[in-house]
Amino acid sequence: MPPYEVLFEEDAERMLGRMDKPVRQRILKKAIQLESDDSASRHLRHGLPYFVEEVGGYRIAFEIKEKKKRILFVGDHKQYERWYRSV
Repeated sequence: MPPYEVLFEEDAERMLGRMDKPVRQRILKKAIQLESDDSASRHLRHGLPYFVEEVGGYRIAFEIKEKKKRILFVGDHKQYERWYRSV
């Protein structure tokens, strides 16, 4: 069993569903890697519990709690900038 359980929040799942199939597959591949990936992802901003992974021009923002990685955001860089400012 992987050390982390990866869960998509409702908004992130909705964003993922709107993406083209090849992009969606790349994002899902990265989500699978997050299950076992214990490397230090980049912090969204100092003092916030969010982390960011890059998949080409797309970003995945997530938080880690109790061996669960909850994906809060999935989108391109422009969408990420808007989301980032709202947090």
